[in-house]
Amino acid sequence: MKRFGINIWLIFFILVFPPIEGACQHTERDPQIRLMEAAREIMTEAGFCALITNDEEGRARVRIMDPFLPEENFTVWFGTNPKSRKVSQIKIDSRVTLFYQDSDATGYVMIHGNAELVKGSLQKEKYWKESWKNFYPNRNEGYLLIKVVPDWMEIISISRGIEGDSITWQPPIVKF
Repeated sequence: MKRFGINIWLIFFILVFPPIEGACQHTERDPQIRLMEAAREIMTEAGFCALITNDEEGRARVRIMDPFLPEENFTVWFGTNPKSRKVSQIKIDSRVTLFYQDSDATGYVMIHGNAELVKGSLQKEKYWKESWKNFYPNRNEGYLLIKVVPDWMEIISISRGIEGDSITWQPPIVKF
């Protein structure tokens, strides 16, 4: 009977004095962290992405790329031929867009940022895929890195519950 009385007081106490906000373990995660986690998953699962540059006349030029996994700050690295059109386009206008499609085709990640052309041998050693050796037989002169530093990204993932605005369809955005 004494135990019954203690339980009644405990229930009464909980009802009258609910837990203080933030003291409970079941708090909502930061929406930006949730978006970044979803973006990283999409980028990792996609494998390939599209790199979009601007040509001399301001038209978008798109090509499929084999990126390295995004770094912690979502910087993305690629290897390319230093004589390619994308290199000359980046020299003129460093603004680029990366597009990754979700593996289940219900969403995407689009990163808008600035590209840098990197020739350093340490970086070229770090960002190298053995599967590329036939594309770049002369790694010293015939291989260049593109480093994309993000300004902002947008994410849509229906399967992860990340959708655009119901009226404008504007996707959620993460600014860096």
